[in-house]
Amino acid sequence: MVCTRIMIVTFLLLSWFTAPSCSWASRKENNYVKDACSVTRYKDICINSLSSYSNTAKRDPSKWARAGVSVTIGVTKNTIRYLIGLKKKNSMKGRNRVAVLDCVEEFQDALDNLHKALGVLRHISSDSFITQMDDVTTWISGALTDEDTCLDGFEGQKGKEIKMLARKVTKVSYFTSNALALVTKLASAGP
Repeated sequence: MVCTRIMIVTFLLLSWFTAPSCSWASRKENNYVKDACSVTRYKDICINSLSSYSNTAKRDPSKWARAGVSVTIGVTKNTIRYLIGLKKKNSMKGRNRVAVLDCVEEFQDALDNLHKALGVLRHISSDSFITQMDDVTTWISGALTDEDTCLDGFEGQKGKEIKMLARKVTKVSYFTSNALALVTKLASAGP
């Protein structure tokens, strides 16, 4: 009985002593992502989507830029799948059907641009840093333009599917905007 009480007290003391350090570590990781995302326009999206990178990226602008572009690639791929599903479903007719086909093409171009950007970000060189950052910025800006252009074909159109499509495309543009901000932060920090 006494042994059981000692074990319980020991367990409680150990729990009490280790809990503050765990919360301190998670607060510190949370500060890393908050600091990285401070330059972005859509901070909540940035923090929520990149918080898992805090342990590895810490204060490294290059790692945050890669993480931002990587996450954007994933969201873009999901949206392409959604758009292809709409195309196959064949529920949109006339002008809207043509707009969906254009949208798929625009998003595939955006994805290509994002992959090019990530490829360069993985091999940053101090010798060609400025040229590399110019290229990466151009590609991510191009992806953002592609995403915006996708919605042009639906201008003035109404309906549940169009609203859903617009929400998904707009969400991707938020991720892309954040990735661009993280790349800009890297460019200003230097190699």
